[in-house]
Amino acid sequence: MDQYLDYFLNYLEVERGLSSNTLEAYGRDLAGYLEYLQQADVASLDEIRQLQVLGYLGILKRNNLAPRSRARTLSALRMFHRFLLQEKYATADPTALIESPRALQPLPRLLSQVEVERLLLAPQGEGALSLRDRAMLEVLYATGMRVSELVGLRCSDLKLDIGCVNAFGKGGKQRLIPLGEVALEILHDYLQNGRPQLVKDDRLETVFISRRGRGMSRQGFWKNLKRYALLAGISHEVYPHMLRHSFATHLLENGADLRAVQTMLGHADISTTQIYTHVIQERLKKIHQQFHPRG
Repeated sequence: MDQYLDYFLNYLEVERGLSSNTLEAYGRDLAGYLEYLQQADVASLDEIRQLQVLGYLGILKRNNLAPRSRARTLSALRMFHRFLLQEKYATADPTALIESPRALQPLPRLLSQVEVERLLLAPQGEGALSLRDRAMLEVLYATGMRVSELVGLRCSDLKLDIGCVNAFGKGGKQRLIPLGEVALEILHDYLQNGRPQLVKDDRLETVFISRRGRGMSRQGFWKNLKRYALLAGISHEVYPHMLRHSFATHLLENGADLRAVQTMLGHADISTTQIYTHVIQERLKKIHQQFHPRG
């Protein structure tokens, strides 16, 4: 049945415009499922029943896969079987009546405003790498971009005359995000005094350049972020998405409109953005418990 998996992944890439990372995740989930069907002697698509799907999910549960991960796998199976039905490769959808495993959505971890300030000040010096790292941290916190969007920025995406940056999110969706005066100034400094020292090929459009003259990778930025977190005296783990969470929460704490934050984050559904209001509520409850005489 591998050919149907190839058809499906091609559909996701061409018709839905999904990223390579998302395609890899779907491919892994579905390859395990097809291997299970093969071991169960299922020879054709129309032999797949709800029982087989539940059997595969049961194996994932016995292997201690978290409910959230099992729900993601079931989502991949649903899309796969709907595609097969839509393209008339199969006559039924065995996932139609299966409920997703329920899991409590964990609240995102974030940095306090004081921690963010210390982190942004951590890259010291006027060398090209320090200018680059300072600009990357400032832009990430100023815009709330995903780290993949940050390292993928091209010079043509910068709209510095209007103080904005074009970000290309999941599915190639484009959004214009304000930078803010501080990030704009620091980015200008890097582009004028840092990037020219790092770039080795004038045709390279990538904004943030590694010491080898190539575009920065997500792993390279994460490694630098961990180092600067230590320099800033932040004892707990810090990862790139934490700055995105901090961006959204700090905006809402200071009175930003939820719809505006949704637009800047590039969330298709406002319910995804609403998780940050729950973060604020939990922080207020902790403050009340800590400082109220009857908390």
